[in-house]
Amino acid sequence: MADPRFHDRKGPFSLGELAERTGAELAEGAEPARSLVDVAPLETAGADDLSFLDNKRYVEAFAASKAGGCVVHPDFVARAPEGMALLVTKEPYRAYALAAQAYYPPMIPPSGISPDASVDEDARIGGGCCIEAGAVVQANAEIGAGCWIGSNAVIARGVVLGAQSIVGANASIYNSLIGERCRIYPGARLGQDGFGFAPDPTEHLKIPQLGRVIVGDDVEIGANATIDRGAGPDTIIGDRCMIDNLVQIAHNVELGPGCVIAALAGIAGSTKFQNYVFIGGQVGVAGHLRIGAGVRVAAQSGVIRNVEPGVTVGGSPALPIREWHRQTVAISRLTKTGDKK
Repeated sequence: MADPRFHDRKGPFSLGELAERTGAELAEGAEPARSLVDVAPLETAGADDLSFLDNKRYVEAFAASKAGGCVVHPDFVARAPEGMALLVTKEPYRAYALAAQAYYPPMIPPSGISPDASVDEDARIGGGCCIEAGAVVQANAEIGAGCWIGSNAVIARGVVLGAQSIVGANASIYNSLIGERCRIYPGARLGQDGFGFAPDPTEHLKIPQLGRVIVGDDVEIGANATIDRGAGPDTIIGDRCMIDNLVQIAHNVELGPGCVIAALAGIAGSTKFQNYVFIGGQVGVAGHLRIGAGVRVAAQSGVIRNVEPGVTVGGSPALPIREWHRQTVAISRLTKTGDKK
């Protein structure tokens, strides 16, 4: 059960309602009118809770669970304990996400501008916004309807923030145009200078960074992530991208729609990702590269060459994943042979 000090729970919901919300089908014997009051993990769920099974590693926990209901893939229906109501779907994790959203919808703060916020008279603020104490909204900024600006966040001069977007506490946004329904977590930095200078033996000469950060709709940018503005071209983050905490995105980078960048990854300047690229944690991507649609990069890899669409790579320098695994096995065998000598 989620801590009620931090989360407001809705419901209860009947199995029929949950099936309709998630697109799952009720298994034989499940009563559509039966209500469940919360969501919970398999190990701790009780008779009034809904859980889910998405990974075969947890089949034993599923078989022993006391959950009243469970979202499950058809392949595991036979392992369900007696009395458990099943919502069956080939996408159990997605269905569980929809169910959990029903029980715990996003919090909507009361609208209004705190008297302790600093909002320039030339800023344009849409209806229903919440601007918390200590937040700064500078001249000519445009804040769409229903936005939530956290404490001590800075929305700088001329920034555009689309409707229903959230900016967390202590985040700062400069030189940026942000789409609708975006979520920018606490401490994130958008639109600061890119790392651009002309190196010289006596004096490194700063190059003005004249581009912007353009963020599409429904984007999440994690806590303490940093996205530099372009040097001349813009830095572009496509619709529905998910950027984890502590990610660095350099100037002129372009991410196509649906890219996922895990924590501590860094993308150097002017590299372009096509759609739905997945980058693991602590990955480094060199500059001026082209990463094709659907590429996946294993954690702690170093990408220094272009990657063709649909390829999964790993290692440093990154190679096609099977080649990387073969090299790892070969090196392991070599070291074992050396130990025997």
